[in-house]
Amino acid sequence: MHFALPPRKASHPLPYARKPPPPPNAQRNRRQLQILGYVTLSVLTFLLVLKYFWSSGRNVEDGPSEIEGRQDIVIVTVFNNDTMSDEYMRMIRSNRDHYASRHGYHNFYTNTAFYADLVEPSPSSWSLIPALRHALTVYPRSTFFWSLSADALITTPSLSLEEHILQPLESLMHKDVPVVPPDSVIHTFSRIKPSRTRLVISQDANNLADTSFIVRNTPPSPTSSDSWAQYFLDAWFDPLYRAYAFQKAQTHALEHLVQWHPTILAKLVLIDQRRMNSYNFASPPSRDPVTRVARSHDSMWQEGDLVVNFKGCRDDEKRNCQEELREYFSKWERDIVKLDTSPVDHAQTPRPERAVVEGKT
Repeated sequence: MHFALPPRKASHPLPYARKPPPPPNAQRNRRQLQILGYVTLSVLTFLLVLKYFWSSGRNVEDGPSEIEGRQDIVIVTVFNNDTMSDEYMRMIRSNRDHYASRHGYHNFYTNTAFYADLVEPSPSSWSLIPALRHALTVYPRSTFFWSLSADALITTPSLSLEEHILQPLESLMHKDVPVVPPDSVIHTFSRIKPSRTRLVISQDANNLADTSFIVRNTPPSPTSSDSWAQYFLDAWFDPLYRAYAFQKAQTHALEHLVQWHPTILAKLVLIDQRRMNSYNFASPPSRDPVTRVARSHDSMWQEGDLVVNFKGCRDDEKRNCQEELREYFSKWERDIVKLDTSPVDHAQTPRPERAVVEGKT
């Protein structure tokens, strides 16, 4: 007879024999291995915790609060022989030669024609990037490179970059603010030290003001392989960005780069515009698209500012770059006569070098 279900097993277990207990030596060995494992795990955990706190401390306090002492600085100027007269370029060179001589800096002069094969068919304004890369090659051991537009004049030559920007950089930083004005969702880092800074730039009312910025270079050495400056310039000059045809060319490309590449953003510092890139006109107030509140931006040059920039003078037919320059150049000539009568410690001011790169005719 077949059952629909298998028969139920007996509720009484079979009388299997118990396993004999291990000998005393085996129990002792097992206990010793367990203790050894616990001790090893505790030591490793302690070392990991110690390493974590040590690394955190270094990340917060690494490096001094100031960039101390004299620095090896190069001023990079890119002329455009097609749009600038010889007289205009002479005034700019005279201004920067005097400033570099006073503070022991180097001048690197070049022009857009020299990089035409690399830049075309993109706008010639892209030339400032290979020009900076070129300057890094000519001065590989210099620590700071100041890219300053040829449409700008140094108006207070007594101010060195060290005392005006680099040494007080900790107090000048704009932390946790939108990277691109007015309301970018990407903000600058709130815990960055001058020792970790590689790019110092300002903002105007609408964009990053790339007509005046400072790039920090780490000279090659057997103990350091930091090539951040080269990486930054190569990333900025990416053919994809140049082919994309941004409305404001390299300016919009830079804004994209600093917002979406943490490697760049982590080394970026924003400071007040008038600290290094004042304009010779007032920025009109803008209105917040959400709150409709009017906002002003302090950009207009005032007495004592380091630089005056004639931004946009070549894009407006009603403006004349050379006449705007001449007004401030005449004032600068009067100022340096007074300045040069004051004693200068030439023992502390090495004679600067001057590199001139002639472009193609």
